[in-house]
Amino acid sequence: MNWKVYFSKNAAKQGAKLNRKVISVLDLLIEDLKENGPIPGKQWPNYGKLKGQKTDIRHCHLIKGKPTYVCCWEVIDKQQKIIEVNYVGSHEKAPY
Repeated sequence: MNWKVYFSKNAAKQGAKLNRKVISVLDLLIEDLKENGPIPGKQWPNYGKLKGQKTDIRHCHLIKGKPTYVCCWEVIDKQQKIIEVNYVGSHEKAPY
């Protein structure tokens, strides 16, 4: 059974402002999350679980360079397999 991946309202707005290259990489990440769950694999640079958080929040870099683009997501429900993407954008404004 595949995971369900949703975007928060803010993440959807942020994603709409990205350029085509970042959007295409984000689409690949979303497909990977749907197939493999919240742990997409080592092929995603700087993937990791954010420490010190009350909930299960993870992130990875989409594109490195200046600026670096990141995606942050939260595991909402492991039983029903639900993930919510809550940030997509530059590393400087990331919520961690």
